[in-house]
Amino acid sequence: MSIIAEMLGCRYPVIQGAMGVISNPELVSAVSEAGGFGLLATAFATDPEQVREQIKDTRKLTDKPFGANLHAMNPLALKFAEIMAEQGVSAVTVSGGSPKELVPLLRRRGIKVIAVVPTADVARKAESLGVDAIVAEGSESGGMQGFNGASTLVLVPAVVDAVKVPVIAAGGIGDARGYQAAFALGAVGVQVGTRFIATRECVAHANYKNFIVDSAENGTRLVNMGRFQVRALNTPLVEKMSQGENPLNPSAGAGLEDSWIKGDLTAGTLPAGQVAGIISQISSVREVIEEMVGR
Repeated sequence: MSIIAEMLGCRYPVIQGAMGVISNPELVSAVSEAGGFGLLATAFATDPEQVREQIKDTRKLTDKPFGANLHAMNPLALKFAEIMAEQGVSAVTVSGGSPKELVPLLRRRGIKVIAVVPTADVARKAESLGVDAIVAEGSESGGMQGFNGASTLVLVPAVVDAVKVPVIAAGGIGDARGYQAAFALGAVGVQVGTRFIATRECVAHANYKNFIVDSAENGTRLVNMGRFQVRALNTPLVEKMSQGENPLNPSAGAGLEDSWIKGDLTAGTLPAGQVAGIISQISSVREVIEEMVGR
């Protein structure tokens, strides 16, 4: 058994990436039921009670371990962490900023902490804070990005060489080939985001899922959001934004829900990694995981 699977109490070292508002209890529980480790998303959450209810709803659907993602820049991240501890969440990933304030609280409550990092230097800093593992997320991944990232092929071995804690690879992983490549790079597990959007259990709208399936390997684009970039599907909206023509603020939660959940492709961006170019069908979560791990 992989050290990550053993740490998280799951069968396979496949962690579900948690992007925004599309990490619904049905998806999370399906990942855990299939042997992976499902994660609830809280990046755009504004209501602590909703986070509590999502944890409870997920637990009604599975008795397998699952976790959650904490977005460090969310002003309610510490409150969400307290709720996760109260509800018995066993592990969290921390992304979107430094885990400095979150690690002590989570570790005191017995929760495993996995930091998502874009560079080896950030990985070293996260390790010094006492995290249990690192997700090395390459620049081909979907969603929030920095301005000077490295690809998964380069980043993962650099992080493996830089830290002593277990390293999980993320970015560009969507099938058995990516899964096997991650281990060849020195990782002991994978985090998968975009591939799980294009599954039957995901609450994402069919327009979103079909756009992923129909995308080519160059079908995403980095959009400058000011403090960060977002890798998203190259919709007409994203094309306009790349030319500075559109005044929408697609980082707003309402716009994301309209686009991700309701299928309005003009309301906001559709985050996705370059791996969209090798996703050819909408599958069940179990089919995705079993193909990936060779079962």
